[in-house]
Amino acid sequence: MIHRRTVLFVLALAACATEASAAELSACVTGPTGRPIPDAAVVVEGATVDPRMPRPLAAIEQIDRDFVPFLTIVRQGTEIEFPNRDPLKHHVYSFSAAKPFEIKLYAGKPAAPVLFDKTGDIAIGCNIHDWMEAYVLVVESPYFAKTGPDGCAKIADLPAGRHRLRLWHPLQRQAVAERPLVLDGADSIRIDATMEVSPRTARRKPPADKDDY
Repeated sequence: MIHRRTVLFVLALAACATEASAAELSACVTGPTGRPIPDAAVVVEGATVDPRMPRPLAAIEQIDRDFVPFLTIVRQGTEIEFPNRDPLKHHVYSFSAAKPFEIKLYAGKPAAPVLFDKTGDIAIGCNIHDWMEAYVLVVESPYFAKTGPDGCAKIADLPAGRHRLRLWHPLQRQAVAERPLVLDGADSIRIDATMEVSPRTARRKPPADKDDY
């Protein structure tokens, strides 16, 4: 089952000069009570990008009847493969406007990865195991990171200039507002953000049985 929700966030920016040749962005995201928020996307947009920059192949695995990772961030034009590590079949799909697709019932590794050629957020599910869900955020910028269990993320080697800062989470409760970000090429920027995020739906995965469901 795929659940879609719509971040109220408050940003506090503190910049300090460093001797680095490029800027580094550190972001820590917490909930209203101070709890760290993992799986939040931090994206710096608006920078000039060399079109020849590589787009490494990404992967969303199916492990123990779950998608791993929960959130994947990729640059527009990236391919994602969906290897099945379970001893049973999965049927991966998405109805999202940015990338509707379907990989019908399969085991092992599909013959070809899926190309994510449009920007946007994509919710992914399994037609056999409806508790499974994952999300892909496709962006134009190569400058992005995902917060870890501590709610923090870093983006290094940011170019100087006027950019836009964006935060996003699959379970955010309100639409994201972008924030201007000005870098002189030698800044260390810290962002403390507060996001209001809905809790993940309780898992309904039944114990594995002899029929390999």
